[in-house]
Amino acid sequence: MRRRPPPPPPGSAMSERLGKPTCLIVASAAAAGVSAQSFLHCFTLTSSAFNLQVATPGGKSIDFVDVNESNMRWIQDFRMKSYANPAKLESIDGARYHALLIPNCPGAVTDLANSGYLAKILQHFSTENKPICAVGHGVAALCCATNEDKSWVFQGYSLTGPSVYELIRQPNFASLSIIVEDFVKDSGATFSASKPDAVHVVLDRHLVTGQNENSTLPAVQNLLMLCNVR
Repeated sequence: MRRRPPPPPPGSAMSERLGKPTCLIVASAAAAGVSAQSFLHCFTLTSSAFNLQVATPGGKSIDFVDVNESNMRWIQDFRMKSYANPAKLESIDGARYHALLIPNCPGAVTDLANSGYLAKILQHFSTENKPICAVGHGVAALCCATNEDKSWVFQGYSLTGPSVYELIRQPNFASLSIIVEDFVKDSGATFSASKPDAVHVVLDRHLVTGQNENSTLPAVQNLLMLCNVR
């Protein structure tokens, strides 16, 4: 007859929390902001599997864009939580995290795409083959990760991101400092995109990229799958 397992000791919830892997969610602090719906999906999908840490340049609060009736309540509740206050990206040690997630951030092209601090974190993740996931405009954040010889950390990878056909609809298209599709191709990587607004996700080694906001859910699911495989 099998014995029943002993009851969990007091404080086991804390030990479970300590035993969870950690995921760093990097968001833009620029005026163009972070997609409310993409961030909601990123946070809720990963919160059961990871201890989460949100970080922005300077630790500035996030400006959510495209807030609507379906996500407004969640965003309001999120802002009330202590973990809603972002850590400073400048003080983040990438070695402490198991996964990195960048939601759809229209502001990423302004601040994250040329962040030397994020570049160091991405270089560490790439060297250690740790899972990275970037969605939509958040893929522009990967452009900061250049080596000392100016080569791109993700040279030779296959990835997706906003297509020119999606970007051209934006009023600020002419002033964009980085067109992800051009940067990826010019940096020796392979870019693919589906129709505008179509769900399209690319998985190459430890890197997951989603073309747009609609690709957030399957992109994050691939990140979770990568982390379970490890």
